Amino acid sequence: MKNARQRYNELSSHREQFLHIAYECAELTIPTLLMRNEGDALYQSFHTPWQSVGAKGVTTLSSKLMLGLLPPSTSFFKLQVDDSKLGEDVPPEAKSELDLSFAKVERMIMDSIAGSTDRVQIFSALKHLIVTGNSLVFMGKQGMKVYPLNRYCVERDGNGEVTEIVTKERVSKKLLGMEELDDGPNDDSKGDYSGSKDVDVYTCVKLYDNGWRWHQEANDRLLPNSVGKAPKDKTPWLPLRFVTVDGEDYGRSRVEEFLGDLKSLEALMQAIVEGSAAAAKVVFTVSPSSVTKPSSLANAGNGAIIQGRPDDIGVVQVGKTADFQTAYQMINILERRLAEAFLVLSVRQSERTTAEEVRMTQMELERQLGGLFSLLTTEFLIPYLKRKMHTLTQSKEIPAIPKSLVKPTIVAGINALGRGQDREALMQFITTISQTMGPEALAQFLNPDEAIKRLAAAQGIDILNLVKSVDERNADQEKAMQAQQMQSLTDQAGKLANAPMLDPSKNPEALEAVSAAVPALQQPQ
Repeated sequence: MKNARQRYNELSSHREQFLHIAYECAELTIPTLLMRNEGDALYQSFHTPWQSVGAKGVTTLSSKLMLGLLPPSTSFFKLQVDDSKLGEDVPPEAKSELDLSFAKVERMIMDSIAGSTDRVQIFSALKHLIVTGNSLVFMGKQGMKVYPLNRYCVERDGNGEVTEIVTKERVSKKLLGMEELDDGPNDDSKGDYSGSKDVDVYTCVKLYDNGWRWHQEANDRLLPNSVGKAPKDKTPWLPLRFVTVDGEDYGRSRVEEFLGDLKSLEALMQAIVEGSAAAAKVVFTVSPSSVTKPSSLANAGNGAIIQGRPDDIGVVQVGKTADFQTAYQMINILERRLAEAFLVLSVRQSERTTAEEVRMTQMELERQLGGLFSLLTTEFLIPYLKRKMHTLTQSKEIPAIPKSLVKPTIVAGINALGRGQDREALMQFITTISQTMGPEALAQFLNPDEAIKRLAAAQGIDILNLVKSVDERNADQEKAMQAQQMQSLTDQAGKLANAPMLDPSKNPEALEAVSAAVPALQQPQ
């Protein structure tokens, strides 16, 4: 049976082509995300790119993804009763009480996430996904940890499901409490380097029929207290991909899709910077037959007077202005294409740029996030939520939730964008009718009840006990009409009481009005 080190070396051969492209993508965007000589801490170095468009694009896109997947002001999921269970196991009148209890549990889970470092690690994982296309997230008891592509290997089956994960990391021997490893053979292949205080620790994670199991090895020895297990759908190991390709164990990145533009921009920016430096250099030439001495010209101060002829003195000029202009135009084209690819908002700079133009630009950028959100919602948000709820339930921070009755639903990511587009379309439809046909058309053709329900659904708001039903509104109108009639009869009776005495034989109409008003006033209110 192969140990973890041998299995890691075997799987790493299938990772080389993806790792080579990931190094190129990191060097053109954020080099510190993935460095070629990361194993040697004493000699870490990285290539500094000539442009910052790639770094800005990665940071902007990762920020948009972070706000879309884990919005800070609201919950990214919702606990709700399965509609198929209503009437059987759950009475319909208890749904409102259950929703209130679930809302409290949602707040407890979000408070736990806010109090941890999950958002910081998730933001780092998103940057790795955009640049390298792959990232491994481990949700441990002490917090979340992110593994870059050069520190783990993964194997998937034909359906793209993960079956095995092997990680490699440098850990201090003192931290492991295994100083006796120094007594072992100093073999570089085993990761125990001569004179080093660190050792390579391999973590082997495998999927079995009854769930996930993992253990750690150092110098081909099993580390004590390193064996763990988890259910199949609640694993703490989350191998993420940005773009999937059928039949490949690893994902592709957003930077890789636009690697050609980044390489072209890098070469042009290097040429422009070096050419500008050469053009900025000032060199004077003096004719060999000139009476002006070069030393006199070099030592002359500002405003000094020296002996010589101006025709004998010249200035070296590059004369590449036209060529530089062509390069500038190509750079502007590449920057605009990359800004669109990484969703960098660029509004037309003018005095007449309206708020509507800015809003439409934002909506156009948000529509492009739909495909990016779909995979992250499936491979990250759902497993992350299940693992978080599992750990909080085990620690008794939240009550146990029956799986057969409650269905967690993701309301962030692609679902949030869909609701936002529904809301914008509905608001634009109502505004168009009001502006073109007048406010009277809204009252004549539009159903207010249905409009309120659709707006609430588009914004993710539960209208239960919030919006009055038709029966409740009719009852309120009847009460208002009864109160108005009662007030009218009271005023009429008061006027008759203050009126002078009338002879019934001469004014029978007044007698009938008084007779009709008195019984109504005597009725209980």
